[in-house]
Amino acid sequence: MLTRKSTATWRGNGLEGKGTLDTQSGALHGQPYSFQARFVSEDGKAGTNPEELIAAAHAGCFTMALSFQLTGAGHVPTELATSATVFMEKGESGWSIKSIALSVDGKVPGIGDERFQELALAAKKGCPVSRALAATEITLAARLVS
Repeated sequence: MLTRKSTATWRGNGLEGKGTLDTQSGALHGQPYSFQARFVSEDGKAGTNPEELIAAAHAGCFTMALSFQLTGAGHVPTELATSATVFMEKGESGWSIKSIALSVDGKVPGIGDERFQELALAAKKGCPVSRALAATEITLAARLVS
């Protein structure tokens, strides 16, 4: 079994407190996060937030899964550029992630659009992060570019 670990440290109350995030790899080390960074200063300059990190994890996982799908079908991609957008809504019980939109532009020599779409859907379905987020609506827009 593989494990991956991250830690969060928080000081203070929810509204005014501040925290830091650390990852096993060291990619995040003392990365600040706060209510301000999460819900007020959406430009990202005040620090990160859990939803941004979910989007990054999903984009990375899906893109790697698509690369494996394409390569396995004999079409090695030149480039895959994916964005993941997490949509949140505040309801009676608080904030919820309502949906995630994946969008990928692929430079893939020798593949037709129909096959590219099939493999992109298979990658979305098979990506471990997509499976972990299965209770959330996940959309996909896949486009071949030259």
